[in-house]
Amino acid sequence: MNSPSILGLDVGGTKIGVIIGTPTGEIHARRSFATHPERGFQPVFDEMVHVAEQVIDQARSPVTAVSVSIGGPLDVLNGIIKSPPNLPGWVDIPLKQLLARHFQVPVYVEHDGNAGALAEFYFGAGRGFKNIVFVTMGTGFGAGLILDGRLYRGTSDVAGEAGHIRVAEDGPLCYGKAGSLEGFGSGTGIARLAHLMYPAIWGQDVTAVEVHEAWHKGSPEAREVFGRAALYLGRGLAIIADILNPQRIIMGGLGMRAQAALIEPAKRVFLEETLLEASRVCEIVPAEIGESIGDLAALCAALDQGGLHQALPI
Repeated sequence: MNSPSILGLDVGGTKIGVIIGTPTGEIHARRSFATHPERGFQPVFDEMVHVAEQVIDQARSPVTAVSVSIGGPLDVLNGIIKSPPNLPGWVDIPLKQLLARHFQVPVYVEHDGNAGALAEFYFGAGRGFKNIVFVTMGTGFGAGLILDGRLYRGTSDVAGEAGHIRVAEDGPLCYGKAGSLEGFGSGTGIARLAHLMYPAIWGQDVTAVEVHEAWHKGSPEAREVFGRAALYLGRGLAIIADILNPQRIIMGGLGMRAQAALIEPAKRVFLEETLLEASRVCEIVPAEIGESIGDLAALCAALDQGGLHQALPI
């Protein structure tokens, strides 16, 4: 008998992925399209539903749930989107209600950082562990927390907003304040840090990819940029480990792609800053799923909230 199918929606400000998958993490079909959020919510929603209907035709079994991974802020359990910065105009959108009305199956919505943590917990580097932190290092910086084998969202669904922690007196202006962890651990932050440190070399439109390429070519300025970023990233990871005492901190995005430039030196700082009892039991590792994590993360709201994952890996 075929496993039930899940319609997964990976909703971002740049693109939206539409996935048909199963509770065991098999991906049977996938399509994506550019979001163009400047269109406003309704045109994007209409296209998302249209593409989803086409993808559902490729399902090998009936779709029994819709699962959404999307950036916050949001009311997770009620599925209300509260004006995420990458989706302007999506103000108090009852996405769960709208999708349930259209598809006539249960709908589950989750913060994308939490969904990424669940994906690694079920299918990646978090398998077999009860306490993990999944760190997203992309346009922004955030964390998803699995504690005692369960996703932890906090009182108002903002647990894991580690990018907001101030780790320096000054630095790139990210997440509303200079010196935040997001300013040293996100792609946006590292690009702004390069411009801040060496404005004659890198303009305001520089990207973290360009700075990383310069690091590979031996640029001493790029090495200074990544050295400073690693110092504060390591301190931030130490704060996370001292407070939560996880078994693994799993690094996504830039944390997979800039191992030598950023993560290895950050690990050395981490070991200097963290309680010995915490660092002794905590590994810092790259995400195992890799660049396809968005597809699996899109399924994970249904797996977690709907109980569709048949056997927890703990």
